[in-house]
Amino acid sequence: MSKRKRNYITEFKKKAVELSYARNNVVKVSEELGIPYSVLHRWRKESNAYGKNSFPGRGKPKLTDEQREIAELKKRLRDSELENQILKKAVGIFSASDRKNSGS
Repeated sequence: MSKRKRNYITEFKKKAVELSYARNNVVKVSEELGIPYSVLHRWRKESNAYGKNSFPGRGKPKLTDEQREIAELKKRLRDSELENQILKKAVGIFSASDRKNSGS
């Protein structure tokens, strides 16, 4: 029979990592909490690598603060470029209609 995959909430993961550092014993903490050693070890590595950005949830990428800022700036740039294209088209449309009206 296959084991069912367990999902843990972010707060549980953070508390488990904190507890493992406080007690300095990953094996005992994982046994007490009923989670595999490898899972707690992976959470600790992720917590070290990403800090407060660890455990973002399903489908969300883990980003450092710098990566998150870069992603936000890239989004703003895309939005600004799109607005710029729209404004250029609008200016073209209005200038074309002005030429039609003034030429008659």
